[in-house]
Amino acid sequence: MFRGGSTVKLDAKGRLALPTRFRALVSERYEGRLVVTVHDDGCLLLYPQPEWEEIEHRLIRTPNQDRRTRDMQRMLVGYATEVDMDGSGRILLAPRLREFAKLDKSVSLVGVGKKFEIWNEEVWEQICNGWMGGRAEQGELPNPLESLTL
Repeated sequence: MFRGGSTVKLDAKGRLALPTRFRALVSERYEGRLVVTVHDDGCLLLYPQPEWEEIEHRLIRTPNQDRRTRDMQRMLVGYATEVDMDGSGRILLAPRLREFAKLDKSVSLVGVGKKFEIWNEEVWEQICNGWMGGRAEQGELPNPLESLTL
């Protein structure tokens, strides 16, 4: 499980260093093999390759008569890029992925279970501030979350 958030720097070549606490897990369990793709929220998704392959297989097998399904297949699979973590715990984000998520020098890496989300740091801060500021106005929780006790 990946959890927690970190602010990380992109170097001049577009490399991002995974936080130290995740490097051993990614290296040992997944042999440093990861896949990066896009999300329609404007961030990137970073999956261990085996986790991504399960999603990709389900996605590709989904009947795509519906235009939204075809678009999702095109975007998620079309942008999917295999990356290998180097010996320093870095991954290289392709220019088109960095452009999609408007990534600059400082990015937010957020662990969300089986994947990471990679956000433009300013956008992530706006999302967090909006969530905190608008909690009372958001209305009812979606059904699966109603019974969640924190």
